[in-house]
Amino acid sequence: MRRAPGENAPGVRKDPLEFVTHSPEETVELGAKLAWQLPYPCLLILEGELGSGKTTLVKGIVSGLGVARQEDVTSPSFTLVHEYGTDRKVYHADLYRVEGVREQSTLGLEDLLEQEAMVIVEWGEKLIDQNIEAQVRIRMELLEGEYRRVTIEGLGK
Repeated sequence: MRRAPGENAPGVRKDPLEFVTHSPEETVELGAKLAWQLPYPCLLILEGELGSGKTTLVKGIVSGLGVARQEDVTSPSFTLVHEYGTDRKVYHADLYRVEGVREQSTLGLEDLLEQEAMVIVEWGEKLIDQNIEAQVRIRMELLEGEYRRVTIEGLGK
């Protein structure tokens, strides 16, 4: 029997999973496949340098969950938080331009985490609030050309 995306995701792995994608399309495809493995609700932290494919992976996750089309998922660098879905909520935040505790507190991440939703935070390494702990952490690394290494910690077995 097929389960809904993220529902009843299995227990947590101790070892990180690692993938290499060879194009933006493969990164989107990986995100769509991950959508079925991620717990819901959860806090998903994305880390990686500029241009490493964080938003591209989110396009796959959000479209894989069926809450928005790939082309509707954009980087929230200037708006800071995007909301997708109606029945199943996904909040996509970006801390790239956010500096300091005061600016982070204006995002309302604590409020989002209290909701029945998936909260995806790009530039999660900038997260200052030590009381916020990610269930899943994904590190994106630039390799040669369009290749990306994707390392996932906290995903189900």
